[in-house]
Amino acid sequence: MKNWLPFVKSDPTVAVIRLAGLIGGQGPGALNDVTLRPIIEKAFSKGKPVAVALEVNSPGGSPVQSSLIGARIRRLAEEKNIPVIAFVEDVAGSGGYWLAAAADEIYADSSSVVGSVGVISASFGLDEFIKTHGIERRIYTAGESKSMLDPFRPAAPEDVARLKTLLEDVHVNFKEHITARRKGKLPEDQDLFTGEIWLARRALELGLIDGIGHLLPVMKERFGKKVRLRSYSVKRGLLSRFSTQVVHEAVLSIEERAAYARFGL
Repeated sequence: MKNWLPFVKSDPTVAVIRLAGLIGGQGPGALNDVTLRPIIEKAFSKGKPVAVALEVNSPGGSPVQSSLIGARIRRLAEEKNIPVIAFVEDVAGSGGYWLAAAADEIYADSSSVVGSVGVISASFGLDEFIKTHGIERRIYTAGESKSMLDPFRPAAPEDVARLKTLLEDVHVNFKEHITARRKGKLPEDQDLFTGEIWLARRALELGLIDGIGHLLPVMKERFGKKVRLRSYSVKRGLLSRFSTQVVHEAVLSIEERAAYARFGL
């Protein structure tokens, strides 16, 4: 009621954006820039929040989507002059840490996994399998690089070299983002961009995070005991639970579990 009364100061509100799961993919429940755009914009605009908190629990995913989401958060934070604080749950690895680094400060649970500042590409080689089963691969291209890294053909050294160049270029982008966002906080005598991971206390020592803490206690300490949290997250629609979407989400679930498994989760 007091929000509608003049000259009555309302309790401070913190908008909480949940960023959980594998980054990328398609569909209404996917963690990508298209699905998150209205959520992020609403979080920064509705009710004049004193801060925006990011609940991050992601093993990574698409570097492009990580960059787009992170850039959108930064643009709105600077346009509206609203501080952004990230809180890591189980893991902020790879693209998940990219998102956390979009915040002005990063907090984590003492057992949270942080880091994995690297780039990976994984696939399968099935050329021996089809040869054993008498299957002949037939492929026709216009452009010598069009069939690069075809899983049904032996890996060509020049294709692998080309892929490694692409991965290195993405890695440079990743390092530049972290270096800029954590400027003055990272040690100059240690390479933190090898893909290694750390628990939160060690990550704190290395300057990858700013403190050990949980969302509500930190927000109460920062903005007072009457602070209110307003949550925003990607929600899956009713129709997405049926038809081919069920199969699609099952496949994504397996992929997501494999991604979390890399961090022992």
